[in-house]
Amino acid sequence: MLIIPAIDLREGRCVRLFQGRADQETVYSSDPVAVARGWEKQGARWLHVVDLDGAFSGRPRNDRIVLEIVQNVGVPVQVGGGIRNLETVRYYLDQGIARVILGTGAVADPSFLRAATAAFGERIVVGVDCRDGQVCVSGWEKTIPRDGLAFLEDLVRYGVRRIVFTDVRRDGTLEGPNLEAIRRFATHTELKVIASGGVSRLEDVHALKQLEDLGVDGVIIGKALYAGAFTLAEALRVAEGEG
Repeated sequence: MLIIPAIDLREGRCVRLFQGRADQETVYSSDPVAVARGWEKQGARWLHVVDLDGAFSGRPRNDRIVLEIVQNVGVPVQVGGGIRNLETVRYYLDQGIARVILGTGAVADPSFLRAATAAFGERIVVGVDCRDGQVCVSGWEKTIPRDGLAFLEDLVRYGVRRIVFTDVRRDGTLEGPNLEAIRRFATHTELKVIASGGVSRLEDVHALKQLEDLGVDGVIIGKALYAGAFTLAEALRVAEGEG
């Protein structure tokens, strides 16, 4: 199971939001590239980068910094936020991004999603962001009347193979992941699941490790690492079955 440190970008800085709310921001660094290098030095095998300004505005806003990160680390980077058309997908992938995460664009335009998966296969990941089981879009500012589990069935038909599942109410809260929901999403289809949101202690990583056989092949961790609740090395040991 991969442990993937999160780097959330807003106005060029590395930040974390509480439940995705733009008015509840904690700034951790004004040098996201240095943060990325730091996670790599500590053993990260992947990095998860989100352009928050892009998610809110509908088009990439921190792409220059995203590409600087890619150019300055030797591990794969997956990126999301404001990617709403095939041209942007192709641009990011051509620039060395390993995986592109589609959120609002995947929900709003199935033809775009089908075209992306047809062209780029497993390099396309869909962010399934839910609040109380319903899908959220536009940087989580809107919740639409669409059941998250039913959405998974659509994704399978569209050729998607992996999702990032986030319980929005847990993200940035350090309240622990919604294990029940993660289990439900992992078993509903054969899609691979990267779990995100709420990890607060090593016991949470242990609990998610138990879901690996169900298809949970990665965990994105943000605030807990930045707040020093545990180290990346400790989380990696748990994920590798050594902790």
